[in-house]
Amino acid sequence: MRVLVVEDEQLLADTVAVGLRRQAMAVDVVYDGAAATERVDLNDYDVVVLDRDLPLVHGDDVCRHIIRLGKPTRVLMLTASGDVSDRVEGLEIGADDYLPKPFAFSELIARVRALGRRATAPLPPVLERSGIRLDPNRREVFREDRQIHLAPKEFAVLEVLMRGEGTVVSAEQLLEKAWDENTDPFTNVVRVTVMTLRRKLGDPPVITTVPGAGYRI
Repeated sequence: MRVLVVEDEQLLADTVAVGLRRQAMAVDVVYDGAAATERVDLNDYDVVVLDRDLPLVHGDDVCRHIIRLGKPTRVLMLTASGDVSDRVEGLEIGADDYLPKPFAFSELIARVRALGRRATAPLPPVLERSGIRLDPNRREVFREDRQIHLAPKEFAVLEVLMRGEGTVVSAEQLLEKAWDENTDPFTNVVRVTVMTLRRKLGDPPVITTVPGAGYRI
């Protein structure tokens, strides 16, 4: 899942980003509404965590801009106000969900994951393919009856491949979904991560390399 965090309180924004990355999400961070509109124009995000009161461009206008783009991006709007009228107004603008500050981080994660499921084609909550069972919510992976412990990026790559349901996933798609925008597009990090993932999943191999195209399970 790729997430954009838009929050002008830099410490809060960075803390949220670190927490989401620990959940194997790819996270970009900006601190004002103008930068947010630029990012959503350039990148495809599953979820945007959007503070309503932003400098330069108001959060409401960022939300309207996302809606106009016609992408399947879901918006979780944050605000310091807990008034029902504010929540209703935010939802009427086009936000998919609303979370008042202060919030429990566990609730934020649950809401982001729920919105991420709505941004993609419906799939079972637990993914199973080729003897591999992956539970995104519990962040658990099993092969047959053996639990496999994966690093966050390994988990993210495996989840993207399994959501492909047998289709070829390019290295560029893996880079976009599992890493943030600061990753060098010419790095070999995808190849190295897939190699490590294959080793941890064991034999017989389940990840196939399609020369010149990418990978699939």
